[in-house]
Amino acid sequence: MTAQTPPSSKPTTPNTPKLEPAFGWNAYAEQINGRFAMVGFVGLLLLEFFTRQDFFTWLGLR
Repeated sequence: MTAQTPPSSKPTTPNTPKLEPAFGWNAYAEQINGRFAMVGFVGLLLLEFFTRQDFFTWLGLR
């Protein structure tokens, strides 16, 4: 019989650094901009789906 070692009590965490808000071009700003872009894109898709008009028609440009 072999004795099993108990699992480590220390939780494993990913090796990614914690992003903090900062001024300028940095990973945090790019991540936030990407998220806002995704929300805006989904918003435009929902707008077109429910109004049955494209974005430019909705703005009155067509």
